[in-house]
Amino acid sequence: FYDTIYTERFMQTPQLNPEGYNAGSPLKKAGQIMGNYLIVHGTGDDNVHFQNTIEMIDAMVAEDVDFETMIYPNRNHGIYGGNTKKHLYQLMTDFILENL
Repeated sequence: FYDTIYTERFMQTPQLNPEGYNAGSPLKKAGQIMGNYLIVHGTGDDNVHFQNTIEMIDAMVAEDVDFETMIYPNRNHGIYGGNTKKHLYQLMTDFILENL
C-alpha cells in the first residue's frame, strides 16, 4: 500500500524480491513489539496509505499488542494544517513523558 516509487527504487518489485519484502514487512513482526507504542496517521497521506495503518492495527490486535492510536482526518504525510501540528506535538510529548 506504500507509494511504490520509493520502495521499488531500493527493493525492486515484490515479484522480483519476495524474500526482501517478506523480511521487511512490519506486519510479520507485530508480535515482537514490546513496550509502549503510538501509531499516528493522517487519512489524506498519499505516501503511506491509511490502509497500511489499518493492516498494522489488525496485526497488533491479533498478536495482543498494547498500543495507542491517533488518526488525523484529511491530513497528509506531514500531518499539518490548522491546529494539527500543535495537537500532534502535544500528543507525542505527553506520550513520551507518560511512558518513559
